[in-house]
Amino acid sequence: MFSIIKKTGFIILFTVFCLSARAQQKPQYTQYVFNNFLLNPALSGIENYTDVKAGYRSQWTGLEGAPVTGYLTINAPIGKNFLQGDATAFPASGGINPSSRLYTQQYQAAEPHHGIGLTIVSDKTGPISQTTIDATYAYHLGLTARLNLAVGVAAGFSHNVLNRSQVTLVNPLDPVFYNIDNNQWKPDLGFGVWAYASDYFVGFSVQQLLPQNLFVISDNNAYQNKTVAHYFLTGGFKVFLNDDMTLLPSVLFKMIKPVPTTFDINMKLSFQDKLWLGASYRRGDSFAALAGININSFVNVGYSYDFTTSELRTVSSGTHEIVIGILLNNRYKVTCPQHTF
Repeated sequence: MFSIIKKTGFIILFTVFCLSARAQQKPQYTQYVFNNFLLNPALSGIENYTDVKAGYRSQWTGLEGAPVTGYLTINAPIGKNFLQGDATAFPASGGINPSSRLYTQQYQAAEPHHGIGLTIVSDKTGPISQTTIDATYAYHLGLTARLNLAVGVAAGFSHNVLNRSQVTLVNPLDPVFYNIDNNQWKPDLGFGVWAYASDYFVGFSVQQLLPQNLFVISDNNAYQNKTVAHYFLTGGFKVFLNDDMTLLPSVLFKMIKPVPTTFDINMKLSFQDKLWLGASYRRGDSFAALAGININSFVNVGYSYDFTTSELRTVSSGTHEIVIGILLNNRYKVTCPQHTF
């Protein structure tokens, strides 16, 4: 097997890469609680504005060749009824605080409508870079007077590149390595379901549905580095501490064979529609602190810092992630999401 030996820290990283070589993984996020659309296309068009978010994640800071991820997501509703307000509890004047008890009491399920979106994710780990571009579509309808269901799909392609100049071989003449197609385009497909009300949500999604052969790795026998499906199951509910403060516990289970199932436990405390603080625990990996501010009805910002608890803590100073959100065509001038808390 070829190994990367340019930096001592990178040998550790490459070991992690080799352990998952038969199950190529997508990037992981801490700020998905701020943007669940990253994991589930069913959230396309869930809010009554065009939701734009740009994020950057630097994982395992201080470790040479550690994962660095950047992304851009855009989604918006389509449908006359929805855009005229039938899918929300907001009057045209701007409405009440979505975190308040009164909003929960007046909440009504969405009128049937469509949502469309786009996700662009660029991820680089050592010599391997992957850029995935997916278009998304979702259909939303009200199951009851207060419960909504959305079903969505994501389809696109991924561009995978192996930078040979960053790899040092045990056998410099390894023919398998030099016969690798190091610039590959592969189709991508995902699916999701999202049920939501004023005070809870449940979602299930699958990413990387189409298995693909990527770069060949050589040990005693050549084998393919294959992509595998990623399964996500999540849920959360809102607890009203008073009219101005809400608590949102949530959990995310991630299943990727043959890697053991892992989970995140999150807690988000919201102060009206202005500020939120949070904490997260990822099994066997990290604790995280999160914070966000809704500056006005046009822009919001979220930040998180992961404290590494795995073996990598000896060579890593943690993980930073920042997200900037833009609310376009925000006709009700809301300053925080209504349907995604």
